[in-house]
Amino acid sequence: MIARERVLTALNHREPDRIPFDLGSTQITGIHIIAYRNLREALGLPPVEPLLCDSIQGLALPDDDVIARLGVDVRGLFPLNSHNWNIMEQEVGEYWAYHDEWGITHHRPRPDGLYYSIVQVPLAKPDLTAQDIEHHNWPDMADPQRIAGLRAQAETYRAAGYAVVIKDPFAGLFEMAQRIIGMTEILMLMASDPDLAGVLFDKLLELKIAFWEMALPELGDVVDIVTYADDYGSQQSQLISPRMFRQQLKPRIQTLFARMKQLAPHTKQFFHSCGNIRPLIPDYIEIGTEILNPVHIRATGMDPAELKRDFGDALVFWGGGVDTQGVLPHGTPEQVKDDVRRNIEALAPGGGYVFNTVHNIQADVPPENIIAMWEALQDYSW
Repeated sequence: MIARERVLTALNHREPDRIPFDLGSTQITGIHIIAYRNLREALGLPPVEPLLCDSIQGLALPDDDVIARLGVDVRGLFPLNSHNWNIMEQEVGEYWAYHDEWGITHHRPRPDGLYYSIVQVPLAKPDLTAQDIEHHNWPDMADPQRIAGLRAQAETYRAAGYAVVIKDPFAGLFEMAQRIIGMTEILMLMASDPDLAGVLFDKLLELKIAFWEMALPELGDVVDIVTYADDYGSQQSQLISPRMFRQQLKPRIQTLFARMKQLAPHTKQFFHSCGNIRPLIPDYIEIGTEILNPVHIRATGMDPAELKRDFGDALVFWGGGVDTQGVLPHGTPEQVKDDVRRNIEALAPGGGYVFNTVHNIQADVPPENIIAMWEALQDYSW
């Protein structure tokens, strides 16, 4: 099988010749630039200056030689967004500072901090009104510049036999609302004034739809998977109650997914949501989710065998191949291999599985553990 055929077979809940492998096709299935440089050296590949597909998270875009060496099956399209576009750093004391197109201020410790963190949100005010939301200087998500060159890139990937993913241009409705008014503020607003919270969610929904109505008529026929990323789980529980999700967010996300499906009916809908989201999975399925990522196997309620048993007929699991919180950075190569084997045995039978880690490979992961992960995938994926 060529790579795309392998991926589509898995997405259609059949077993391909081997488990498809993703590394770096999105800003949530990638590898930190430090870990990437170390991996290249360990593989004996020449040093390069990697491109960043996400400057906020410090994620490298894997080069063609790494893709070929590791047999990666998926390639990604990265629309221009606040994580990879017009990033102008300024020295501010002990930090690099970056002010993005949404009005959000980010800081990264100097001289060698690994990531940016949000330090100021644009609409943090105690007397927030609907007019404040409406009159905010929102970015133009329908600007065609955001997808300039992506069609040619997708056609190149298709011609080379890869499956193609296009990354959501900004965080999901709930997560982006946190970045606009603050996490405490959106949680309080959802509890105390859901109508006003709804004004913000509706504005973000409008921007999402504007992007996809611009992008999918141009790219839909050369894309296989579209993504949406919105975290609802903590390590133990959920960030909001299932009732609150169902009342305030589920109908809006369903509207978005339905529009995306109208624009590109053949594509598969990929939903990224970290943590324990077990109680919400039936809701995700109901609104049109076809692929669940990252399969946070270390979180409460997210046992991979139980997830496969209960939801494997409806969902493709994309990720969950190895624990990135404990085993991958801190385990031995043999412990990594054992973890990969267990997760493959739980998630892969019958198809409906694409191998990736639980979220991005972080800077502190030793290259020998990444190679052990890959070797175990070769051993157990056929």
